[in-house]
Amino acid sequence: MKVKKHGFHIGMEQVGEHIFFRIKAVGKLTHEDYGIITPMIDSALQGLTHPKVDVLFDGTEWEGWEPRAAWDDFKLGLKHGNKFEKIAIYGNKKWQEFAARVGSWFTSGEVKFFDNYEDALSWLQEEKAQAS
Repeated sequence: MKVKKHGFHIGMEQVGEHIFFRIKAVGKLTHEDYGIITPMIDSALQGLTHPKVDVLFDGTEWEGWEPRAAWDDFKLGLKHGNKFEKIAIYGNKKWQEFAARVGSWFTSGEVKFFDNYEDALSWLQEEKAQAS
């Protein structure tokens, strides 16, 4: 029997109201995966009056969503979309670039697709470097 891996790896850094998430998706995401990550994101944003969130999303091992998980992703975007400043999606599949465009409709921040990890990270850090 072959085991199919799926889920999220998540890292978070916080400085004041600014939060930086590194999220890696693996396999085909399920409703259960969102049952784990959603409370983590909710908890990280709880109690902040004006959070500013940047995300580096690594989709190089991501295969998409099960239908219910796609709905969970949509609901998560509606709930917290106004808190995101920049979302860099690093991937290696053409449909991920399309998903990034569609995702930008549901967040107030910028969403951009990259096929190079360093370019994605540099884009996220642009304004921070200029402000220092």
